[in-house]
Amino acid sequence: MPHVAFIGLGRMGHGMAGRYLDSGFTLAVWNRSRAKADDPIARGARWAASPADAARDADAIVTMVADDDASRAVWTGKDGIIETARKGALAIECSTVSHRHAVDMARDLTTRGLRYIDCPVTGLPDAAASGKLTLLVGAEADDLEAARPFLAPLGATIRHFGTVGAGTVFKLINNLMGAVQIASLAEGLRIAEQAGLDMPLVQQSLASGAVASPQVVRHSARMVARDFAGASFTAALRHKDASYAMALADNLGLDLAVARAALDIYARATAEIPDEDEGRLIDLIRATPTN
Repeated sequence: MPHVAFIGLGRMGHGMAGRYLDSGFTLAVWNRSRAKADDPIARGARWAASPADAARDADAIVTMVADDDASRAVWTGKDGIIETARKGALAIECSTVSHRHAVDMARDLTTRGLRYIDCPVTGLPDAAASGKLTLLVGAEADDLEAARPFLAPLGATIRHFGTVGAGTVFKLINNLMGAVQIASLAEGLRIAEQAGLDMPLVQQSLASGAVASPQVVRHSARMVARDFAGASFTAALRHKDASYAMALADNLGLDLAVARAALDIYARATAEIPDEDEGRLIDLIRATPTN
C-alpha cells in the first residue's frame, strides 16, 4: 500500500491529507500544532514527531506550508525531511513558494536523491476536501508520471507547465492577478457606495457582467454583505504571494505598475489586518478619508 508523509495541516492541508486517507493510502502527518492533526489521526493517520519522522519510509512526501521559510525548515532544517527520506522518494511541494525557492529546493533535494516537483494548487478548502483541486505542475515528464498516483487523490486536473519551477510561475501569476482583481473590486464598490447606487444591484451586475470572474463573484457578495466569516485566504497570504510574483517580475526585468499598486494596498492590509479575510480590503478603503 502506498505510503505518504503529509506536512502542513492548515485549512487546505487538512482536506488534502484527508483525501489520502479516503483513497486508501497509509499516512503519516506532521504540523507545528498537533491539535490540527486530531482529525486525520482519528481516521488512522500516524502522528509524526517531526518532518523527519513523517518522511521515514514514505514513497512520497507532500508539503503544504505557508512560505519559503516554512518550506525550507521542513525540508532541510533541523529534524527535516531530508534526514530520513529514502532515495527515489517523490518530494511534492504543494505550497505556494517563490520561484527562486522552488528552483533552489529542486537542486538541493535532487542532489540528495529525491525527485522534486513543484505542484501548487488552486481551489478553496472545500475543493481540497473533495479532491477537486487544480494542480499546477513543474516537473520532468518521468517524475510527473511517477507522481500521478499521488496527485490523483487531490484533483483530476493537472496542468503541466514545464520543468521544475514552471508550476510556481503560473501560480504566482494567478495569485498576483487575484490581488489586482480584489483590490480593484473593493475600489469599484467604494465608488458605487459613495455615488449612492443600489448595492445589491451593483453586486448582481458585477457578478453577471463582463468583469465577472470567480474572485469578483465571490468577493463582491462578501464585500456588499460585509460578511467575512470563515476566512479562507488572508490578506497576509495574498501579500506574500504577490510579493513573490513581483520578485519574479523584477528578476525578469519587468516593471508592472498595476500589480505594484495592488501590492501596496495589500501591504497596508497586511500591516492592519494580516489574519483577516482578504475581502476586508474594502473596510480599509472605506476608512480612507475622502478628498
